[in-house]
Amino acid sequence: MSDESPSDTENTANGGVPLKTTLKTSKDYVPFIAMGAMMIAVEILALILAPIMNGAGYTAFDDPNAFENTLYFLGILLVFTAAMLLLIRYKFNNVLAWIVAASIFLVLIYIFAALISLISADENVTLVAAFVLAVLAAAALYKYPEWYVIDTLGILICAGTAAIFGISFEIMPIIILLVLLAVYDAISVYKTKHMLTLAESIIRTKAPILVVVPKTRNYSYIREGLEINKEKSERGAFMMGMGDLIMPTILVVSAYIFLDAPAIFAGVSLPVITAIIGSLCGLAVLLYYVAKGKPQAGLPTLNGGVILGFLVGCALSGSWDWTLNIL
Repeated sequence: MSDESPSDTENTANGGVPLKTTLKTSKDYVPFIAMGAMMIAVEILALILAPIMNGAGYTAFDDPNAFENTLYFLGILLVFTAAMLLLIRYKFNNVLAWIVAASIFLVLIYIFAALISLISADENVTLVAAFVLAVLAAAALYKYPEWYVIDTLGILICAGTAAIFGISFEIMPIIILLVLLAVYDAISVYKTKHMLTLAESIIRTKAPILVVVPKTRNYSYIREGLEINKEKSERGAFMMGMGDLIMPTILVVSAYIFLDAPAIFAGVSLPVITAIIGSLCGLAVLLYYVAKGKPQAGLPTLNGGVILGFLVGCALSGSWDWTLNIL
């Protein structure tokens, strides 16, 4: 989910608020370029982490080709969302904040464990060091949640999460999941609007589940925070929910791990490269409509872009072996 913040912000994705915005100077484009840079950073880092995590067995499902994994993922998402909405309704915001914090902490442990395993073969040393680093990172997020701290660790969290699920889903199951999530995202933003409620409540807890791109140098997330329903003159930063960075990257990772295609650059195949390009094109389309002041769900364009980019790469390289599982 993507949105805005106080002091002069625009919207990015799920749960947007209509704003009339005109881009007049090159400085107006800097936040958009920064979001694209974050997307690329998450995807590249996820590609680096994926083989390490795959070798360590950090998969979410035993059989990455099982189509029921898609249903499990979607079911868990719906149950988790419903539980959070109930917590919001009955004013258990502290419980909600702790759930988010625990989820972030667990992901950080997996990420640091994977990285430390490169330099230490001792499992106990790896686990202890990963735990300590996760504690320090979580403490930084909650004790000094300035935008650059949130963004740095947010990119790491997004990349690690995408790597875990990318090695857990083969290509066809993840494409189906991305399509279903795009539909769900559109419904939750445009129809039921419960994503707006969820986003506003989580933002009030200041839980670091987003990345923040300031429009001005003096913007401070600690001082100004984020609110979705602020007037344009009061907004000063863009925000993008971590899900908008994670979901397209999962397909990029899955294609890198499971696709049988020749590498053409830095060990990466053409479909992986075109999937990355497609995700950036999807982001560009999303930001185009956001800049016009229209509320937008992020995943329809982001997921659509990465899927189309991947399919173009498959067509150009003749890499269609992954479709045999359909037959």
